[in-house]
Amino acid sequence: MNALLHWKLPIPNLHYPMEKLSGGEKTKVFLAGIAVHSPEIVLLDEPTNHLDFKSRELLYDFITTSNHSFIVVSHDRTLLELLNPICELRPDGITTYGGNYTFYQEQKAIEANAITNRLEEQEKALRKAKKVEREALERKQRQDSRGKKQQVKEGTARILMNTLRNNAETSSAKLKNTHAEKISSISAELSETRKNVPLSSKMKIDSDSSTLHNGKLLVKANDINYTYNSTPLWANELDFQILSGERIHIKGENGAGKTTLIKLICGTLEPSVGSIFRTPVTITYIDQEYSIISNNATVYEQAQQYNHNNIEEHEVKIRLNRYLFGKDTWDKPCHTLSGGEKMRLTLCCLLIANNTPDMFILDEPTNNLDIQNIEILTTAINHFKGTLLVISHDNHFIADVGLNKTIELKRANYQNTHIL
Repeated sequence: MNALLHWKLPIPNLHYPMEKLSGGEKTKVFLAGIAVHSPEIVLLDEPTNHLDFKSRELLYDFITTSNHSFIVVSHDRTLLELLNPICELRPDGITTYGGNYTFYQEQKAIEANAITNRLEEQEKALRKAKKVEREALERKQRQDSRGKKQQVKEGTARILMNTLRNNAETSSAKLKNTHAEKISSISAELSETRKNVPLSSKMKIDSDSSTLHNGKLLVKANDINYTYNSTPLWANELDFQILSGERIHIKGENGAGKTTLIKLICGTLEPSVGSIFRTPVTITYIDQEYSIISNNATVYEQAQQYNHNNIEEHEVKIRLNRYLFGKDTWDKPCHTLSGGEKMRLTLCCLLIANNTPDMFILDEPTNNLDIQNIEILTTAINHFKGTLLVISHDNHFIADVGLNKTIELKRANYQNTHIL
């Protein structure tokens, strides 16, 4: 009982079915179980994914003060700051960094800089090798041409001229092979180095800006609330406005009605109390499941679904390549894609549709992404110059995308209306 109360769960009905709990509530039950069973080693797999700010703070404090040994799989950069060492799982094995996330970042920056320098050196060496090959072959051709003219002038016998020509061709072939081997060796090294370039550096992100001028009134809510079973959702009526160009954080504990507010802003729900004005604008809403992706389609078929302007097939494939979908992925079913791949394909589809929205709404966008894909999403969002609304409990992401305004929600009688 005390363990459950520590994690801010109300006194529960202990026979309440687990499948009816939210993701955050299930996580708290499992965390409470640690105090009950007192294991020597605690394994946590993405423990903060469904936790709100207050619950995350409880978890951070627990990990900091606990005597347990922890093995944690996480992409929560605030949590990673508390862990030491950091172990990075790669296709070729595990690399251990003897420090927390800040130390890991510093070491990765050194690695990335070394890769960039190596790439530049190898690309320079490849250009030089090709130039040397070209100059050597041109020089050889000039020598052979002068020799042939001299032979004709001196009346060299035909049989001897054929022998000399064959010798010249053999010499040219050897020269070409020598240079080809060197170029091939440098190219192989270059190809291997490029494999180690971070995904975020490989991406080519294209994003137009919204055509709306900054400061245009898009949404104005006047004392709105929404009722469920005649009970108001929020403790206080909401009064706010959204102007074009603003970058807004929608903040609230789990169950505070953040998704409901999004539906009110988009017009799929109407307020039970108060009024809301909406300027007709294009809105793209990306939920944490990336549900605009058709799971039954292949990657290429998904891209074609957004080819509203009938651009040519090779242009669609060029755009897929820009978002790291090479030829070997075009027939891959979308239901097999990771969260990061679905995110990149979503952004690619919007590019193919040439559909830059006036307003982007992201609902917990980092929950199913690894750090590299969070960096890619961050870069894409920072290229977008329209209006941005974000539901997130990821402090790093909130800071990185420059959210500078907050709409904070507080649920009416939150503890009394909890599902438990």
